Amino acid sequence: MSLRFQVLGAPGRDNALFVWADSGHALRRFLFDCGQDCTADLPYAEVQAVDHLCFSHLHMDHVGGFDPFFRATFERPEPVTAWGPPGTARILHHRLQGYLWNIPGDHGGTWRVREVHPRHLHTYRFELPEAFAVAHDEGTVPSHGLLLETEHFTLEAMALDHRTPSLAYLLRERPRQNIDPQKLEALGLPPGAWLKQLKEPAPGEHSLEVEGHAYDLATLRATLLTESPGDSIAYLTDFRLDETALERLIPWLRGVQTLVCESQYRHADLELAHKNYHLTNVQAATLAKESGAGDLILFHLSDRYGSRERNLLLHEAQSIFPGTRFPEHWGDG
Repeated sequence: MSLRFQVLGAPGRDNALFVWADSGHALRRFLFDCGQDCTADLPYAEVQAVDHLCFSHLHMDHVGGFDPFFRATFERPEPVTAWGPPGTARILHHRLQGYLWNIPGDHGGTWRVREVHPRHLHTYRFELPEAFAVAHDEGTVPSHGLLLETEHFTLEAMALDHRTPSLAYLLRERPRQNIDPQKLEALGLPPGAWLKQLKEPAPGEHSLEVEGHAYDLATLRATLLTESPGDSIAYLTDFRLDETALERLIPWLRGVQTLVCESQYRHADLELAHKNYHLTNVQAATLAKESGAGDLILFHLSDRYGSRERNLLLHEAQSIFPGTRFPEHWGDG
């Protein structure tokens, strides 16, 4: 599996994050937030194929691009899942009904909105043949931040404080299992299709035949397989980074490969950042450093800064965490 991503939008404008999670068997697409004009950066077919729309919160600059997204996806055959903090279903229900629906009732179009509460997930279902008029309550399931868990990846969320809950998201590939070529050679075993069976044994399977010889599966796996961390990416925006938030975030983000984090303000404007429940460049860089992130990508900058100040903002962050950069299409500021 690999995680590929693209930060959407321009500096000083609405931003979002698009992630492709490719397991080799299936491709899943995630859109984190949906600011104005953000999906215009993507091919229409990619927008149509989004499986999960993940809102941090429902302020205008994070939902302002929902209409073109909805136009591309409202009647697709596969259900669309939207995630967000408490109240997301109520707000999206208004958006889903914000049009005249006079199409035949046999069209597809299922939307599930899953609200992330402190200890549970609450799901509502909306149907296009009903003109999205009914919020079908599908109940709750216990959850302490784990949203999705598949054989290939997990998706988690953590609620942060933006005077309203703002969800941070963490998408992690499960640890990778690799064949140790030196040990394979030492055992005198040839490479081949049997290695896939070694990595992904069938339930209840205890032995493996290689070139006419039977081997104990558990022993062979312990000898030949090594484990390495998978890809990971975190999306954090619109929250106040105080000591409490740091204490929660650092262990949660530990070792994340790519941290996509807002930097609404330069640190010289810390008072404004604190007042408006946003981060500064220095705070974002400190978080990346303390959590052992691989890369830090700054986005969601205030439009108060021109290109010169954006360059200063970036360089100040790099002085703390050298692996800091802007999205590639932004250049150096």
